[in-house]
Amino acid sequence: MVDPLAEVVTLLQPQARYSKLVGGAGSWRIRRAESGQPFYCVVLDGGCRLTLDGQAPLQLRQGDFVLIPAAQGYTMSSLAPAIPQATDSVPVELPQGQFRLGNPDGPPEVLLLVGHCAFGSPDAALLVSLLPQLVHVRGEHRLATLVQLVMDESRARRPGREVILAHLMEVLLIEALRSTAEKNADNGRENLAAPGLLRGLGDDRLAAALRCMHDNMARAWTVAELAQQSALSRSAFFERFSRAVGVAPMEYLLAWRMACAKDLLRRKEDGGIAAVAGRVGYSSASAFSVAFARHVGMPPARYARGQMEASS
Repeated sequence: MVDPLAEVVTLLQPQARYSKLVGGAGSWRIRRAESGQPFYCVVLDGGCRLTLDGQAPLQLRQGDFVLIPAAQGYTMSSLAPAIPQATDSVPVELPQGQFRLGNPDGPPEVLLLVGHCAFGSPDAALLVSLLPQLVHVRGEHRLATLVQLVMDESRARRPGREVILAHLMEVLLIEALRSTAEKNADNGRENLAAPGLLRGLGDDRLAAALRCMHDNMARAWTVAELAQQSALSRSAFFERFSRAVGVAPMEYLLAWRMACAKDLLRRKEDGGIAAVAGRVGYSSASAFSVAFARHVGMPPARYARGQMEASS
């Protein structure tokens, strides 16, 4: 049976942009508001604060990993009293490519490995909406190792660099999201995660339905059949799925079918529109074309032509 989390991350097409080692001492504050630019950070030593717009500050400590899949605005600051809100610290570049925030002299009080990645999928906004706004994992050394590998590979200019980086980013994202899903499941508290795919996968009963949808999206699933897979009544399943994932079951299935259809059309699936229609659960090309046009805003043939022209 397929892994929904791995499928979503693979379809996102993550790409490493850059990473760097940042130290901080004294009082410092830095704010970023790159809309939609995924950000990740590992605290190698010491501690600091992270504040997402509209949320309470989160204190980070050594060994913590943070991922913001679609950063809309966040602030990182020292544990020491913050500098005035209107002032941002300017990173100072040190030898060996490191950067320093706050006091440039003496040893750093916090050491961070930070980076940005990008999602190559045209459906990134849809897929990211299935993920939590903030992923915070504590004590998973594998994540720090993966980030270090990303940084080392991005700085090297060895053959196959882009391929290696793409696979490393996929592994990094899956590991981070999996760790969060496992933490939620172990705690047995569904309110630990915001609505989305991770919260659904953290619920054993809903995870069974999600895996069925991903494993056989061509099947004409009904809410009643998915509820049976989850060992829940139809009404209990519908309410529980909608609350956990953030959308109704059939709405989730439609979004996933359309994301996969767009990927197949971009890759010029053998057999054309009819083959794509069958693979994503439609009995005819015409029925698929109507659904695709309603969801995407254009017929699948025009979408495929546009993708071909854009790549030529």
